[in-house]
Amino acid sequence: MKPNLKDIKIIILDVDGTMTDGKISYDNNNIETKSFNVKDGMAIAQAIKYGIKVAIITGRNSKIVENRGSELGILDIYQGVGNKIEILDRLLEKYNYEYKNVAYMGDDINDIPPMMRANYVGITADAVSDIEEFADFKSIYNGGYGAVREFIETILRANGIWSKIIESYRSKK
Repeated sequence: MKPNLKDIKIIILDVDGTMTDGKISYDNNNIETKSFNVKDGMAIAQAIKYGIKVAIITGRNSKIVENRGSELGILDIYQGVGNKIEILDRLLEKYNYEYKNVAYMGDDINDIPPMMRANYVGITADAVSDIEEFADFKSIYNGGYGAVREFIETILRANGIWSKIIESYRSKK
């Protein structure tokens, strides 16, 4: 069955390999660093501005993720998660949503459970092949290089929001 993107009310994102390129770097002081794509961030911020909630559910813990998520206006950031369905169900209850209201993007096998339930599923170009069967959308971009932007933009376009965003920037003097 083809997903109805007009039902999407929340976009849930994995982090490592989806919002980032999946690399985790440590400096000489053992400080972790990650890189995020600003175009992904623009799409996230615009989705939130136009009423679509965005949440992060990730298996690792990182202050960097909390900082980036907060900077973009993401209110629901869940880290160190082993069971992503437990958190997904908590979000559905919190907002009185159903699985048909969920778009989910990930890149690896730990994303399979939420992918099996979400209405609209996206994967990165470099996602592991084992999850391709669950995808409604496969980005032409790798994680951390615009995949999230492309995924969110498809949702915003399908809902007539993207044209409003473009018009809002065109009308600025």
